Amino acid sequence: MKKYFTLGLMAALLAGQAKAQENKAWPEVFQKINSEVQTNSKAYSSLKTASETIGHRMTGSENGKKAEEFAYNLFKSYGFSEVRYQPFEVESWSRGTLALQVGPDAKQLKNIKSVSLAHSPVKANLTGQVVDMGNGLEVDYAAKPNAVKGKIALVYLGVLPGSPEGTRSLHRSEKTALAINNGAKGIIIINTVAGGTLLTGTASVTGKLISIPAVCIGREDGMQLKEQLQKGALSAKIDMTNNSGKIKARNVIATLKGAELPNEKVVVGGHLDSWDLASGAIDNGIGSFSVMDMARTFQTLKLRPKRTIEFVMFMGEEEGLLGSEAYLEEALKNKSVNQLSFMLNYDMTNDPKGYNASQESCRELFQSIGAIAAKIDTTFKNSFSSRAGLHSDHQPFMLHGIPTGGSSGGKLPASAGDCYHADCDSFALVNEQELKNTVRFSSMLLYGLADATTIPAKPLTDEQTKAFLLKNNLKEPLKIAGEWRWKD
Repeated sequence: MKKYFTLGLMAALLAGQAKAQENKAWPEVFQKINSEVQTNSKAYSSLKTASETIGHRMTGSENGKKAEEFAYNLFKSYGFSEVRYQPFEVESWSRGTLALQVGPDAKQLKNIKSVSLAHSPVKANLTGQVVDMGNGLEVDYAAKPNAVKGKIALVYLGVLPGSPEGTRSLHRSEKTALAINNGAKGIIIINTVAGGTLLTGTASVTGKLISIPAVCIGREDGMQLKEQLQKGALSAKIDMTNNSGKIKARNVIATLKGAELPNEKVVVGGHLDSWDLASGAIDNGIGSFSVMDMARTFQTLKLRPKRTIEFVMFMGEEEGLLGSEAYLEEALKNKSVNQLSFMLNYDMTNDPKGYNASQESCRELFQSIGAIAAKIDTTFKNSFSSRAGLHSDHQPFMLHGIPTGGSSGGKLPASAGDCYHADCDSFALVNEQELKNTVRFSSMLLYGLADATTIPAKPLTDEQTKAFLLKNNLKEPLKIAGEWRWKD
């Protein structure tokens, strides 16, 4: 017994020494990161320039091409010798015309302010009875079998007040897929934001054209329609045209070679693209331009952690994670997927107070990094959460078993949440200091992760990935999206 106790004590001491050795240089490095970002960050000024000179950054558009070139040239100006475009083909979609009319019958229709959801058909002109399908979840269709067949579904974007406790919403694309699966010939989605704000975004789980027209209306109009349906029938006419066709887009990748483990790779990325209703400064200017300023910070300070870092600007996220899917497709083809140790994703990340990871095993490492950050600035609370979700560029990595994470715990700038995917998502919403906070605390996480002796989170096998997704209740949305690759 004494022998085992001694061996255990020695192992613990050695582990403690290894950890101390691993972290020894980090406080000084993190202090340098903090000073550099606080004094010289270019995230705010670069995003301002892009917002003013480019505007929206919709994938496949001329503006999208300008945004790709802007990011490429920015990486080059920061001293990166390894910068490349990663081209991929996308099914481009852009809105054309739309008229939505609703009334008690086909002869008494009134116009309702609306916006087309992406990947709606190129042309649609239909009239049909409107059916209130509540939250638009499977349970709603089960409660009204065949109620929406050949008709137009009216669905709330989130979870309606008064819904059963614990009701979990789905993405607008998954709600649209359910409507299609239940025979609907159109779908009207009610936004959750007050003030007549309209939301755009994709209604397609695949990034390809859907078979029915999908439109969004304001909350006030939508709730009024729900009230009217309780008193009697309503008809709706949807008349829309859109544009679609194959066109090319490009991810932009800047590589910083690792000093000791160059074949182990940490990917840090954010989607550069945005929708076309506004400049997309919040979604996802604050994320993507933070990543580019993290890259600038590493180059300015000549930081060379153990592992290779790839700074990636993904395009096509808004239209179905097309850029990150293309990245994984190339990595699987050339076997570089085996080099991927971790993926950090920055999508609307702002003023973080802690870190998150898909695997709980990262807690000790991430919080040891965060503890140093909190000593430098006590506004950083060093929170940690282990969680997994969908619908951002981490998803393709996660579905291939690669550990993912990022910075979290902060709030969006005032009023920014209401402008999600809306025409008010402008640079005026961006808070400069909060943007700096994202860059400095995230740079510390990135350096610590890439420089750690070992990364505790390991890539998962196929069966482990399945168990992980089941544990996080992701089977249902993945099945709806056609991305559940297991038979049971």
